[in-house]
Order: sequence, then C-alpha cells, then structure tokens
Amino acid sequence: MTHHTHFMQLALEQAAQALFLSSPNPRVGCVIVDSAGHVIGQGFTQQAGGPHAEVMALRDATAKGNDVQGATAYVTLEPCSHHGRTGPCCDALIAAGIGKVVGALTDPNPQVAGRGFARLRAAGVKVEIGPGAAQSRELNIGFFSRMIRGTPWVRMKAASSLDGATALHNGASQWITSPQARADGHAWRARACAILTGIGTVLEDNPRLNVRDIATPRQPRIAVVDSKLDIPLDAHVLKAPSGCLIYSCSANQSKIDALQALGATVIHAPNTHGKVDLAAMLRDLAQRGTNELHVEAGFKLNGSLLREALVDELLLYQAPKLLGAGAMGIANIGPLDTLDQAVALELHDVQRMGPDLRIIARIQNRAAF
Repeated sequence: MTHHTHFMQLALEQAAQALFLSSPNPRVGCVIVDSAGHVIGQGFTQQAGGPHAEVMALRDATAKGNDVQGATAYVTLEPCSHHGRTGPCCDALIAAGIGKVVGALTDPNPQVAGRGFARLRAAGVKVEIGPGAAQSRELNIGFFSRMIRGTPWVRMKAASSLDGATALHNGASQWITSPQARADGHAWRARACAILTGIGTVLEDNPRLNVRDIATPRQPRIAVVDSKLDIPLDAHVLKAPSGCLIYSCSANQSKIDALQALGATVIHAPNTHGKVDLAAMLRDLAQRGTNELHVEAGFKLNGSLLREALVDELLLYQAPKLLGAGAMGIANIGPLDTLDQAVALELHDVQRMGPDLRIIARIQNRAAF
C-alpha cells in the first residue's frame, strides 16, 4: 500500500461517518498530513449548511495546535469552488497554506466539475488525483446519480422467503425476516434522503417509515404515490418530521388544502393514463435534493417502477423459509413469456444478517453513468 492509498483510506473512513448526516451534500472526508507523514487534522462533512470536510479538518488541526503550512490534504471528492450555504472549500485550503491536495475524483456538480482543482492549481497548490475514486463514488452513488442523470439512485427494499414471498395470501407479513435483518434495513433507511411508498401500503399497514432501530441525526423525508388522494388525514406518514411529499393526479382542492394544513406537500404529476408519472416524480425528487430514494412499497408500485426501468438496485432480505403457493411476490412484473424478458440483475453484495441473507443486486448497466 502506497502512502497515498493509506491516507486516502483514512479520508474515506472519515467520509463514511457522514453517511447518515450530510445529505443532500456528498459524503466527504479529509485528512491533512504534514511533511513527516503525520496526520495533523481530519474531518468529514456535517449537516447541510454546516462545514464541509476540508474546513472540519483545518479546524481539527488548529484545535490541536498543528501548523498546516505546506501540508498535504487528502480529500475524497474535489473541494468545492462555489458559494452555496458555505464558502468554497478550495479557498479555505488556499488561505490555510496547504501545499498539496490529493483528491479521489472530480466533483460531478456542474457548479464545481474541475473548477476546484483548477483554482487550487492557479494558487500554486499542487494537485494530484489519487486513489479511492471507486470507493468515493460508491459512497456517493446517489449524489452522482442526481448530478449526472437528474434523478436519485433508486433502491428497492423487500423482505421475503426463499421462494420470493413477501406476505401470505391473507396479507400477513410480520415478521418474515429476523430482527438483525430489520435493523440493517433501518440503516439503509437512515442513509436515504427520502423513503417512497404507495397508497396501498399506507391504507393497509399505516406505516411510520421512520428510522427506529439505529441512532441517526436526521429522519428521511417520506414520499407517497397516491393518484386519487385517498390518504387518511391521520396517516402516520403525514407526521414525518422531515415532511411528506404526496404525488397525485387529483384536483380535489379541499383534500389538498387539508393535507397542506398538516404540513404535507401535494405535487400534481399525472401521466397520460391518469396515473402518477413516476419518471417525472423522480426528476422532482432530484430537484428537491434527493440523492438516494429508498423504496418500501407493495406489489403494484414495485412492479410499476421495475416495468418502467426506474429502479437501480434491489435490497433483498431473504429468510430461510418457504411460504408456498398463493403467497404474494415482490413485484407485479409478469407473467413473462420468455426468459429474456426477465429483469436482468448483477449481484453486488451478499451477506448473512443473523439467520437471513441480504442480497444487493443491481439492474444490469444501471450504474454506468
């Protein structure tokens, strides 16, 4: 392992600490190293509006009495060069006297996109594109998706038996998988910017869809597909602390007013068939700062998202049990006539979660952007 790889790995470990924290900003880590090879400052991006990784690392070095003049900053993403809620990080590095910046990869944000590196070079700071690009991009796959494609990274979660059943014929589904699998599912909720469900799930289960099984500094926003505005005014999702977005085709102004009085936002998004335009919904969610969209929905909405090729990744928890004939499946995408009509997946990760399996499978070629 080269020294660049070692220090960038430390920076990536810092970035991972922003996993539940920094959205909609990217998860970035920074490590500052002096000429003797000692780490003298480190930090990661805070909540939106708070300091970025570079500023946190500079503050850490100062608090410890360390001199950063001529030091090297290892950053997992190009330092920003624009004024947003905070000032440009490249300017903070220049002002501090950093001598060299090793960045993992270029920021895909059109407001940055190489300008941060260019400003550093223009100020006499040496710039090197180092290791860690793949890991940084993976950590920020939703941010890259939003910046490049204009849509969130869509992750569909389901818990099933080994024969693919998510519920019995009578709808009973609690609990197919183990407490370990459910806690892990809450960790994936926590990293998402928003959680999407359908009106069928709201009416049948009245879920909260919040993060409960792990500690998190923020709760994701809730989004509901509800073509006819059938959502009850006492639905748990309307109490989400980060707000509830309802995508609908209804012009029922009295219901819209009642929902907005409860703090919900109703977005009129019809398609030509009188249903919610799901592709337009994803674009709207991206404009609202959604990097990762976590889908916990039922058979119908899951099927619609898959049929319209709007899903990037499946997060599947499988319990070692069989539920047999008549049970409900993950998604309404059939019946298919030929095998080449199947949704083609690539296994990305497989792990044990207690007695269960967690499978992360990506739709083929969806990460190629």
